[in-house]
Amino acid sequence: ASGLVEGSDDLDSNLTWVISNEKDAADGLADGTYQAVITIPADFSAAATSAGQAISDGGGPAEQATIRVTTPDDGLVADDLITSQIANVAASSMGTMLSEATTDNILVGFTTIGDQIGDAADGAAQLATGARDAATGAAAIPDGATQLASGATQLGSGATTLASGLDTLTTKTREAAAGAATIGQGLTVGAQELQTNGLIPSDLRGNASSVATGVRELANQCDPLLSGADYCNTLTRLALQAEGTSAGLTQVNTQGTSTLVSQLSQAGAGASQLASGLTQLANEGLVQSATGARTLATGADQLSTGATELATGATELATGLDGLATGTGDLAGGLRTASDSLPSFSDAESTSLASVIADPVAAQGAGDTIFGPTAIPLLTAVVLWFGALASFLVLRPHSPRTLTSRRSSAGLALRAFAPAAAIGAGQGVLVSLIVQIVAGYDAATWWAFAGMAVLSGVAFGAVNQALVAVFGGVGRWAAALVGVLAIATGIVSTVPEWLAAVGAALPTASAFSGLISANGAAAAALVVWGVLALVATTLAVTLRRTTSAKAALATA
Repeated sequence: ASGLVEGSDDLDSNLTWVISNEKDAADGLADGTYQAVITIPADFSAAATSAGQAISDGGGPAEQATIRVTTPDDGLVADDLITSQIANVAASSMGTMLSEATTDNILVGFTTIGDQIGDAADGAAQLATGARDAATGAAAIPDGATQLASGATQLGSGATTLASGLDTLTTKTREAAAGAATIGQGLTVGAQELQTNGLIPSDLRGNASSVATGVRELANQCDPLLSGADYCNTLTRLALQAEGTSAGLTQVNTQGTSTLVSQLSQAGAGASQLASGLTQLANEGLVQSATGARTLATGADQLSTGATELATGATELATGLDGLATGTGDLAGGLRTASDSLPSFSDAESTSLASVIADPVAAQGAGDTIFGPTAIPLLTAVVLWFGALASFLVLRPHSPRTLTSRRSSAGLALRAFAPAAAIGAGQGVLVSLIVQIVAGYDAATWWAFAGMAVLSGVAFGAVNQALVAVFGGVGRWAAALVGVLAIATGIVSTVPEWLAAVGAALPTASAFSGLISANGAAAAALVVWGVLALVATTLAVTLRRTTSAKAALATA
């Protein structure tokens, strides 16, 4: 607004802009004080910066800022075009500035944030990988170290117990060796005695033989008639058994003694070897094993101490990893916050936002062509004026028999005006039909326009008749000048004030006003122009009917 009011320091301008309010602007537009009004709405700044705000907030609607351009219905032809160009330039300049600022901030902000988050993301990814590996290992170390310490303690205790058991086993092995030696000696002596005495004592063998002989004698002496058959059979069976027993004992003694002596001799030798082996085991293997067990117990105690220290270190490591995990979690939270802070838009929002950023300011209500709503009325008025002028290039403003005619001067003037009026009315109808084809007015508007066109054609015929009647050929030049002035003052409102005043006093101005919007004032003005023109023509005819005697004689 201040830029428009201040204008340019380098170029002179005949446009004057003022800062006003809504009521004054409306009143000035109505009474002609202002030829155009550019309204900057109350929400202009909010709308113009809505795109940047939406980006900053990470969402929300973006709105295109607008300025409204208003020109009067009866404004001159070029006013709309000039006002439109000024408004478009202002909107474009403001839009470019806003677009550059917004885009610059977006690019700088996103570039900086993108670089920082990219670096942080790389570091976080590496740290996360290491933390996961360390956490996996650290999770197993405390339990493993504790189990190792417990196992080492148990191993040390078991090794100590083993060493003590080996010592006891050594003693018992030595005792067993001594027992085995004694057994070997006993088995050897027993084999010798068995070899000498036999397996079954001689007394037992002799008794068995005596029993068998005695029972046989009794069986042989038994009389079945005296003792009974059963008794005799029993003695016979017992005799057989006793004889078998005696023979078996003899056979067992003979065979068994030899076998048992061999076995006892072998067993004695084996027991002697066992005693020697047990002695060697006790003196060498078990003693060395006991020594190794004691060494193992010492190592197990050291391992238990180391495992306990490892468990303590693993606990500290776990605490450190927990702190690292906490820090990693905080970092992840920060990165999530940063990620969430970055704006995210849907496709529709992105499209709308891009459109508004590209063109954040627009002008509404401004025409972009010289053929605005007042162009047709102006062209119609000018065409009708030059049509009337053309009529009196052919027609005479009064009859050539004006001097001799018996008609009144008013009658002669009207007689000469009649064909021009008919032509003017016909031109008005023809132009109205052509305009209807181009503009497509509704019925009421067209009838009003056609009526004003016909009235203008008739009035212009009267005025052009008066100009030619009063001024002759010079009047035609004057009529042409009126048409030029009508065009000059009707196209743009920036003509000099004196020229605008002259244009407003011409009959074409009344026709222009009435053709824009049919009104009684314009129609009355045209009627007045027509009546005054006919009066002027009548006066000119009256003067033409006055002559000197010399001129009359010359004519006779």
